[in-house]
Amino acid sequence: MGMSWEDVVLIEESKSGSEEKVVTVNCPDKAGLGCDLLRIVLEFGLYVTRGDFSTDGKWCYVVLWVVARPASLKVDWESLKTRLVACCPSCMPAFYLNQISTCSKSPPLYLLKVFSWDRKGLVHDVTKLLCELELTIQRLKVMTTPDGKVLDLFFVTDSVNILHTKIGREETSEHISIMLGECCISCELELAGPEYESQQGFSSIPEAIAENLFSCDVSAAENGPRTLKSDAIKFKEASVVVDNTLSPAHSLLQIQCRDQKGLIYDIFRISKDCDIQIAYGRVSSSVDGIRSLDLFVQNEDGKKIMNIENQIALCSRLKEEMLHPLRVMITNRGPDTELLVANPVELSGKGRPRVVYDVTFALKTLGICIFSAEIVRHSTLDREWEVYRFLLVEKQGVPLTSKQAKQDIINKVRRTLMGW
Repeated sequence: MGMSWEDVVLIEESKSGSEEKVVTVNCPDKAGLGCDLLRIVLEFGLYVTRGDFSTDGKWCYVVLWVVARPASLKVDWESLKTRLVACCPSCMPAFYLNQISTCSKSPPLYLLKVFSWDRKGLVHDVTKLLCELELTIQRLKVMTTPDGKVLDLFFVTDSVNILHTKIGREETSEHISIMLGECCISCELELAGPEYESQQGFSSIPEAIAENLFSCDVSAAENGPRTLKSDAIKFKEASVVVDNTLSPAHSLLQIQCRDQKGLIYDIFRISKDCDIQIAYGRVSSSVDGIRSLDLFVQNEDGKKIMNIENQIALCSRLKEEMLHPLRVMITNRGPDTELLVANPVELSGKGRPRVVYDVTFALKTLGICIFSAEIVRHSTLDREWEVYRFLLVEKQGVPLTSKQAKQDIINKVRRTLMGW
């Protein structure tokens, strides 16, 4: 007898009496399942306080203790459960299998056109509402006209299947129009045509800027002037050790790093992309701002990681992305100031969740307007990146070209992206 689909994912109150929720996933295993689950948790703005992962290669059991960050964040727990269930391989009856099969297909792309009078925080306000509606921003184009109007193009995918009907699209447009109020001129939402689907959005970032943005030598954190003092501290706090003595069949990865937003997702993303199979994992609670993870892993061939070069490559990749999971820099585009934020893309083609939300929130907090924006893809020798480009407007008459102003923006954006 198959288990009920309702038992695949359980979300319960923590027995400790804290504000934690306990998310339990009990389902057949698949490659990269841990990464996929953590990605959804991150999309909902949840912080994993601790976790346990175990699998025998056929069946997996995952327990995550999560809290909303900030505490005021409203979480639709039923929607979270539905999303997590849809992510799991099916052991359900045929009718539910069909639903999950539909969810696993590449989702259609929708185009949201927002034409309005410009104001501070407009892009963030629309982004926030899209996040609440569980619409994922895939690409973005913001254009400001000389007469103070702005045209925002959001290319989104629908995680909860509300846009496939005309009524769903109209209701979503109405939500956005009401939120924007009198400054909204028009708001339209439609299925993006094939001409948009075929656009890959690859960038033409100048070579010198790309070299600065994507180069990252973690050893420089100790020796060179190119990194900040805080990076040197983080480098000493980041540790990845491979131990092949404690298990006859698995290598033990012992990881320590300063706690930050998306840390566990980043580690599991790298494991997924590198075909590292995690048989058992434990994520400990943060102690003095430091996270510890113990992962018993195997190569894709089901054996230990014995090759020294492979060990070094894996440890180097993990440490690099624990230290620099996102790249942030300010540069000049002619007379204008441009903010660039980049993050690695999963091999599946998915970018990091909530980046647009965090960056636009940081800029709104600083009182900085966005003159134009776009999301593009950029390829380096070893991976593909998602790059967010924001052309910024002066803050209350203070030129953004000053060294201090640029550093303030970078610091605020980094703290928002990485801090809870």
